[in-house]
Amino acid sequence: MSDEIPLIEAPKSRLPLIGGVAVIVLAVVAAAIFLLTRGEDDAPRATGKDGATALSGDEPVKVVLGTVGASDPYWETFKKAAEDAGIELEIKDFAEYPVPNPALSAGELDANQFQHIVYLAQYNVANDDDLVPLGSTAIYPLGLYSQKYDDVADIPDGETVIVPDDDSNQARGLLVLQSAGLIKLKDGGSIFSTVADVDQSASRVKVKALQADLTPTSLPDVAAAIVNNDFVEDAGLKFDDAIAVDDPSDPKAVPYVNIFAVRAEDKDNPALKKLVEVYQDTQDVLDGADEASGGTAEFVKVSQADLEKSLHDVEKQIREQK
Repeated sequence: MSDEIPLIEAPKSRLPLIGGVAVIVLAVVAAAIFLLTRGEDDAPRATGKDGATALSGDEPVKVVLGTVGASDPYWETFKKAAEDAGIELEIKDFAEYPVPNPALSAGELDANQFQHIVYLAQYNVANDDDLVPLGSTAIYPLGLYSQKYDDVADIPDGETVIVPDDDSNQARGLLVLQSAGLIKLKDGGSIFSTVADVDQSASRVKVKALQADLTPTSLPDVAAAIVNNDFVEDAGLKFDDAIAVDDPSDPKAVPYVNIFAVRAEDKDNPALKKLVEVYQDTQDVLDGADEASGGTAEFVKVSQADLEKSLHDVEKQIREQK
């Protein structure tokens, strides 16, 4: 990635009650409608028509956050820390990466936290959407795993290696394979590389792409596979088992900083901004997230302005590639 993308660290109210018998009937009807439209939880949503709600400390605001892999214990720690900050956090877990962004656009979620800048940029361009980053979390190294070989050097020529099929992680996985000496990419590779860019005559292995959550299931039928962090432990693997990883400190890794994403109209929402602060500044949350990543997380604080600039730059490059 070019140095255009900087990485900057810094640490309804209820219906009124009216007297009289008729009012009792109206109240029952109103209560039924209320439960149908808002559910049993009466905390105002932080977005939508309640978007201007400030965190006063008198009443919590509700935030619905989507992610992939919410079974990790630190999410409960995050919920408790958010509660202490006046936010009632509901976490919706999704099994596949393609789902949380459309759910956010449709208003099912107030925010999501599962993707990096490149993934969001590719989604926005492909879907003519305008989701934006709100805050950063961490950069997670992407690993190559094998159940046949303990070292990249042991992989015989001509074997097959699997990478994720989504555009952003496919390119990143290919760069890992190139750094490990398994393949050579035309023109040196970039965040837009695909399997079609593999120079077969100069590469040691064949590369195939599979859906991200299926790459671990390809083992041990293939020599090795790039496995996204969210699926490593679910596949019975350990992060230490990776036989090759990318380097989070490499400038090429900057576009892969993970983010909280929101709808454009919510980028200044005080409750959502507070939620990001809770994540970034609560050590128990960071410790839990680091443990869930096998100690691989590199936490970073990137200003919202720089995140937006990064997104804009990557989106521009994607459009220019077409």
